[in-house]
Amino acid sequence: MISNISRLLSLSTAMIVASTAIAAAEPSAELIAAAKKEGTLTTIALPHDWCGYGDVIAGFKAKYGLEVNELNPDAGSGDEVEAIKANKGNTGPQAPDVIDVGLSFGPSAKKDGLIQPYKVSTWDSIPDTAKDAEGFWYGDYYGVLSFLVNKDLVKESPADWTDLKKSDYANTVALAGDPRTANQAVQGVYAAGLSASGGDAAKAGEEGLKFFAELNKAGNFVPVVGKAAPFAQGSTPIIVAWDYNALSWGQSLKGNPPFEVVVPKTGVVAGVYVQAISAFAPHPNAAKLWMEYLYSDEGQLGWLKGYCHPIRFNDLAKNNKIPKDLLDKLPPAAAYEKAVFPTLEEQAAGKETITKNWDSVVGASVK
Repeated sequence: MISNISRLLSLSTAMIVASTAIAAAEPSAELIAAAKKEGTLTTIALPHDWCGYGDVIAGFKAKYGLEVNELNPDAGSGDEVEAIKANKGNTGPQAPDVIDVGLSFGPSAKKDGLIQPYKVSTWDSIPDTAKDAEGFWYGDYYGVLSFLVNKDLVKESPADWTDLKKSDYANTVALAGDPRTANQAVQGVYAAGLSASGGDAAKAGEEGLKFFAELNKAGNFVPVVGKAAPFAQGSTPIIVAWDYNALSWGQSLKGNPPFEVVVPKTGVVAGVYVQAISAFAPHPNAAKLWMEYLYSDEGQLGWLKGYCHPIRFNDLAKNNKIPKDLLDKLPPAAAYEKAVFPTLEEQAAGKETITKNWDSVVGASVK
């Protein structure tokens, strides 16, 4: 389904001309007024160090004067969907207006009647293969699974998934979430399986579980959710995470510890996340205004500053709106040449296998 998105990765940097102009697609005055009347937007699962969300949220608040009620920043995609289900009919502060979830969660949320359609003013510049034709969900950014390595504790960085089985990495390897609920962790297991299966997507889920079962049995797997704090403390010296999170966490520690971000040689799984508005959003106009901001040039470049490739990357590049210094902070383009974008069907099958069988096959409770 998303094979066309892979073209985003091969865009020549020669097309990019530095520009400081950031033009935002302006939403209607009526929408702005209606959103301001509601006064608040409720988000969920948006850590400030994920894709530059801290600055993105601050930019939205400064531009429109709305309050942003931020629920559980460390929640996974599954938790976001469950929060919508649990708050049907609830107009209080625990009901999320919007969600940002892994690709496979978009179609299932639509099927279950949990999200509502909305097409932003920049809709036509979002690739058709990365959005629901009716506007129920739409891709926002993408990246690839990588290894964030603490260079104080790990002298020789792993180059590929199989390296993680070495005794050198005892009590070292962590996932960036609970693989029973968090999309980032699910995709990490899937990527390991894709590597182990020689690229056979049909076997990726099963092989990924086997891989982590072996890591766990060998004592290499650490059942702790990997992020900046445990990485700095040394409890998760190698974290399997999206490249944008790995780069953001590493940079945030300002050299203590020194770090390296490695894109593995095989099983390079690229993932698209998607935005959607809750069908039961207490603040529907604020939710729509949030989407307008995220898909404006300003919002898209905000994600790029957080090391994420925004979904309108090609459109921004074509119109010379991407400052070169932003591109220079990303890993070399060559690291992405083997990137694989699993189809919706492949993702759904992998997710089903991994989330339902993690406990029985791997038996490690990630917290």
